[in-house]
Amino acid sequence: MRIGLDYRPVTAAPNSGIARQVLAMEQAILSQPGIELLRFTAAPADHPHRNLAICPPWQSPAHGLHRPRERWRFEKDFLPARMRELMPDVYIATANTGLPVGCPGATRYVLLLHDLFQLTMDNHHSHWIKARAYRWIDRFAIGYSLTHAHAIWVPSRFTASEVARLFPAAASRIAVLPNAVPDSQADPSLALPYVLPDSYWLVVGMREPRKNMPWFVRQWAQAREDHPAVPPLVAVGSPADLPPELRTLPGLSIISQLSDPQLRVVYARAGRLWQPSRAEGFGLPVVEALVQGTPVAVARGSALDEVAPPDAPRFDPDDAKALGILMVKLAQQPVIDAEEKQRLRDWAGQFSMPAYRQRLWHLLDSLMAQGIAA
Repeated sequence: MRIGLDYRPVTAAPNSGIARQVLAMEQAILSQPGIELLRFTAAPADHPHRNLAICPPWQSPAHGLHRPRERWRFEKDFLPARMRELMPDVYIATANTGLPVGCPGATRYVLLLHDLFQLTMDNHHSHWIKARAYRWIDRFAIGYSLTHAHAIWVPSRFTASEVARLFPAAASRIAVLPNAVPDSQADPSLALPYVLPDSYWLVVGMREPRKNMPWFVRQWAQAREDHPAVPPLVAVGSPADLPPELRTLPGLSIISQLSDPQLRVVYARAGRLWQPSRAEGFGLPVVEALVQGTPVAVARGSALDEVAPPDAPRFDPDDAKALGILMVKLAQQPVIDAEEKQRLRDWAGQFSMPAYRQRLWHLLDSLMAQGIAA
């Protein structure tokens, strides 16, 4: 079997959640004998991916591959001809959109759709005109890919329900492929570039408005002021992701530029991970924390309901008073023991690479068993 894989997320942002899933899919595909993997991306002239993947002859800025002009040029002027020439059995678009215009040949086309918050919530843009333009472009591009994909793989039942709600005609082609989260354990001897508190709560990812972080940080600061047991907060992200008045709050540490091994240590040392997001398509930090045996508390109403253990504390992402009460309550609970940590790791095991590979190949087998209408 010959499988084509859209590798642009790895070229553009190799540490992003989407890129991590592309790399997991790459690893799973390469683990199967008898498979030829064709990577497709655009890149600058000197980028190492030009030696790894099939690229257009023109140069593209690695950090600009999401721009409409670059996307259109790749998907209209490059991919269709390569699909006709190379004829992969399957082509997987990995970043919510990205199928070649016309979807030529007998190739089976798959859309890996992570979430739809771009269409349902405010996104991070520098100007409202740009935000409106990107929403229209995303609506068109996602709609096109959903219409032409033979299969649509989503990471959660929540995303599946959102796709079916907004694009009812696509409902019959949706299948759930939960994200892969490696079960690598933190190295406690690894040095960090930051001095962290002895005990702290943790949040990871602050940039998008849907992450709900300014609201959460305000409630944490108020709870800490009201009750001394509420621990310091470590936030993984950029200071620019918070309003200026929140960046220097007492007890708040903002850290960034961590390697994966360093991030695992930060997870492992945390007393609890909090995830206050709305419209999460999966919730990767939640599972990454659970892999390290770190308890979590999550907002209700998205895929976080699925990835967190059933008994994990949950809260309304709009109820400040209830969140404050929950924070004070959890701050007074004893540190969990080794048995409880192992229970959390066991829960996270359902998202491990072996489980992911099994689901992926089940979906590929089902796809190849389908006929394609002329």
